[in-house]
Amino acid sequence: MKKSTSAFNRRRFLQGSAAGAGILAAPAIISSKALASSGEINFVGWAGYPALAEKVFPAFEAATGIKVNFKELPDQDTMFAEGKVALEAGGIDLLEPTIDRWGGWNSNGLLQPFDESKLAMDNYLPGLADGSAGERSRADGQLYYVPSNWGTESLVVNSADAKLSNPPSLGDLFSADNSAVLRPHSTLAAMGRWLDAQGKLPRPWMDGYTDMAAMVELWDIALAEAVAAKGNVVQWWSGENEANAGFTANGATVGLCWDSTGFNLRKDGFAYVAPVEGAFAWHQGFVMMKNATNIDQAHEFVKFVSTAEGAAGWASAFSSNPVGKGAADLLDPEVSAYYSGTFNDEALSKLWWWPDQSAEFIAKRSEYADKYKAA
Repeated sequence: MKKSTSAFNRRRFLQGSAAGAGILAAPAIISSKALASSGEINFVGWAGYPALAEKVFPAFEAATGIKVNFKELPDQDTMFAEGKVALEAGGIDLLEPTIDRWGGWNSNGLLQPFDESKLAMDNYLPGLADGSAGERSRADGQLYYVPSNWGTESLVVNSADAKLSNPPSLGDLFSADNSAVLRPHSTLAAMGRWLDAQGKLPRPWMDGYTDMAAMVELWDIALAEAVAAKGNVVQWWSGENEANAGFTANGATVGLCWDSTGFNLRKDGFAYVAPVEGAFAWHQGFVMMKNATNIDQAHEFVKFVSTAEGAAGWASAFSSNPVGKGAADLLDPEVSAYYSGTFNDEALSKLWWWPDQSAEFIAKRSEYADKYKAA
């Protein structure tokens, strides 16, 4: 996907009038059909965010009477595998991948589209469910993916001990002067982007996301360079808990991690820093299983997360950015201040949004990640 600062601009996202907040914070109108059926949904989502079960799900149940049965998993590959099992066994209504991944899930027959008449599409902030993101959320004109929150993957650094370039760079992840906690596939992409920024690739890094021959050519180079610098890696991560442990238990001084990791460690001497090449940016949302049974309840849940209250709760749980109009007025002030401290206008303009990645691309990317870990 081409980066579009007009489609994705955090300041636009976080703008919401007080009047709009008041309207959206009003109790949701709940479908009588949803309340007449089972009164529950089965949701598979991300592990490591306790505020979901502690605050958001109870708020949804209080507003609708619908109970959330939550299974938390560490990463999207595990969620995808769980969804494939559920195609035969049932038991899942909603999952929460990112916008670059749901197409592969759909091509594998996991998903069914949402009924937009049962949602509140006007609740979403500009650029999240419309524009280029809206186009990426559909297949054959039908809506398969609805946003839940968005955020970044950038440098988490030990403020006292990390050795950073001036300005900080993705290259700092590969410096022998730093000990690093890394997610393999993100790190290979970081290496590719870093080499690209230095003019050291035979073609643009983005070519690999649309051409598999180019992907192999470029990722072979990134893998070789990353393996050569692998000696500074102290831990791999795939989920929030592992990322945190890389710093707190294994002494990493730098990592390429989610914004939530930096937020969780902000009082322990760590900072969240945007590299000069631009932070990775992700867009997360809900998809519905093809054999979902609690369909009306699933729509009510998705709609709740688009309201000011629901969007603010979801974003605060992930220490991320909300999707609903008026949600900014309800955000935890610490979360808001944290983001403002990392992303000024220049850093926002350089955000690198994960491109669409086909099932074939993901499979090949996983091979490279495994080779990197095993080298």
